[in-house]
Formats: sequence, C-alpha cells, structure tokens
Amino acid sequence: MNDPYETTETHLERLLGRALNSFDLPDATVERLGSALAHASSLHSSHHSAALHRATYRHAYLLSDGSSLVLWELVHNTGRDSDEQHELYTEESEARLAASRLPAGFPGFAGSAGGDPDAVCDADLDADLELLASVMTAPPAPLPRMYVPDNSADHARRVLRRAENADRPGEETALRLRAAFAHHITQVFGRQCQVEGKDAGFTLYEHAFLLLDGTETSLWEVEHTATPDGRHMCEVYCAEHTAREAMELRARVR
Repeated sequence: MNDPYETTETHLERLLGRALNSFDLPDATVERLGSALAHASSLHSSHHSAALHRATYRHAYLLSDGSSLVLWELVHNTGRDSDEQHELYTEESEARLAASRLPAGFPGFAGSAGGDPDAVCDADLDADLELLASVMTAPPAPLPRMYVPDNSADHARRVLRRAENADRPGEETALRLRAAFAHHITQVFGRQCQVEGKDAGFTLYEHAFLLLDGTETSLWEVEHTATPDGRHMCEVYCAEHTAREAMELRARVR
C-alpha cells in the first residue's frame, strides 16, 4: 500500500531512481508522469524460493488531464551478491517476460491461478476480498486539496454524464454543481483482483468541488472492469461510503 506521507512526486523520484532500466522508458511516458497528481501501488505477484525472491508491483497514476498511467515494477535478488534489483516496464506482458528470463531457481512465471500457486497473490479470490474490505474500512489519509479553477462546472457535468449506475446523482446535484468554479481530483483507492475467475480492476476517485458560495461538495467515481465482457465502466455517487459499498458488491459477484 501507499505511504500516506509520501507525495506522488517523491514516490516517482524514488521509483525511477532505483530502476536499472529507467532510461528505457519512452520519453512520452516520462513526460506524462510529470503531471501525476496521485498514485496507488499494490503487490501484483510474488515468489520466494530458498534464498531467491521475486515480486511484481503495479503502480497506477492519476494524471492532470484526467487520464491514468500504469507502471509495472519487477523486484528480484538474482544480481551480484544477491542485491535487490528493480526494473520498470510500461506493460504487464513485458514484466512477465523479464521475470521469465531470470536465472534458474524460479519456476515459470504464472499469470493465473493455473500456474505456480505461490506466484500470484491475487489468484485467491477470498484473500483479495478480505484485503479489499480491509482497505475500505481503513482508507489512507487524504492528500491536501489544491483547488484548480479550470472549467470545473463542465468537469462536473462530464463526470455525471459518464455515470452508468441507475442510482447516480440526480438533477438536484447537477444543478448545484453548475456553481462549481474550482475542483481537485484525488485517487483514494486502487486494486486489481479476481471476480468470477477474471482479472478486474477497481479505482475510486474523489472529485472535490469548490462552489461560488464558498461551500465544498464531492462526487465519488468508481471505475472498474467487473463487467461480464471486461468492459470499463464508471459509476458515480454522492457519498464515499456508498461508492465503497458498490465496489465491494461488484467484487463479490459470483
């Protein structure tokens, strides 16, 4: 999980600084990371064998343009003197390939529950749901809000327009948000897990708005791929607890 006292800028400096192959990252990717507003890191897979260990981490970033970017970090101790080494990749498949090329001592890099049972942490659905529930009950400390006046009323309208849930905020909320003149976006949760045997991702964003009368209000946006065809879906709620309950419900679909 993330260190609530570490800024995204500090996190990126540390991540890029320790990676042996950071110079291989595309320039466009590094430039986009310069606008990262928030981040979420999670352990994706791990394996320990005798004196060797290997782990893959997923680092997700929310960018200032509202898009997201993911880096995959491979950590292992197969180098000289068993020193821990870090490698970064923009695609999960590249991290898998790099892991498969590690020196002898590791079995094949499994990507699903059908492979090495110790390798993939999120192959066990019950463990994922337990972790998901624990994070929901103890959210990390929020980052300080820095409101930006940038067509905030239109941003609120677009967030509400892409909501697909039947119980999304109604006209009263939309009318109130027409008075928004500044906003701040925070990623407060991110997790990959298995739902009905398929990989699914869950991300929760808070869109905080400053209104003309000086009051504040928030929209809570859930982005997930826990859909029958794996399609990306957005749901929007007025309260954080309602959004988290919706995520938990989606994650428990059998």
